[in-house]
Order: sequence, then structure tokens, then C-alpha cells
Amino acid sequence: MSDEGLVQELKDLREQVLGVSDTLVATADGLLVASDSYEIHAESVAALAAAALGLARRTAGEVAIGGLREVVTRAQSGHLVVYAIGEQALLAVRGDEGLDLDGLHVNSRGTVERLAALMSVDLGV
Repeated sequence: MSDEGLVQELKDLREQVLGVSDTLVATADGLLVASDSYEIHAESVAALAAAALGLARRTAGEVAIGGLREVVTRAQSGHLVVYAIGEQALLAVRGDEGLDLDGLHVNSRGTVERLAALMSVDLGV
């Protein structure tokens, strides 16, 4: 797995979507793999994002709405969006209150696929 390739994907996403401030990739159990972050403690966010993703996966399964794609947390001053990268990893994106959420969802699809390929993760699609 190329850390440089992962970090470049994260930087590209930040540059393509208005309002993205920090990005990271972590394992599904919360271990930081790579980050492009300046304003957050990436290791802590990786662990919290994994917990949020795990809870949302469990909830989606319980209510039978299919495989989880993302978790969106909207707060007073911004967003944290966590995307599943298969069952083994995640992409977390922090954005300010002006985050282009629609643009993020469109651009993140390709980013998740490329990150999965770099990490050799099966997306199950």
C-alpha cells in the first residue's frame, strides 16, 4: 500500500470540493492509515469515525435498509462525513459550514474506489 498514493487521493478530494478542510483514511477498527489534516487530531478522529460507522452499519442492518454508504454528522460549524470503504476501511471528511455536500458525495464515489484499489479492499459491488 502506498502512503503517498493515499495521501494524494485525500489531497485531491480536498482540492476538488469546496469546504473540505481535513481528510483521513482509517481501518474499520479505528487505526489511522493516512491523513491530509491540519486542524484535527487525526488518530482521535479515526477512532471516532470508526465507532460512528460501526453503529450506523448496525443500525442499517437492524432496519434492513441495505449496505451502509456513509454517515453524515452536521454540526453548528461544519460537517464530518464518514464513507465506508468496503467492510475494512473508511474515509472521513471534515468540512466547514460552507461544505458542498452534493459535490462531496459525487466526488467521494471515485475517491472511495481509488482508495479501495490502493488498499486492496474489496468493495463488494
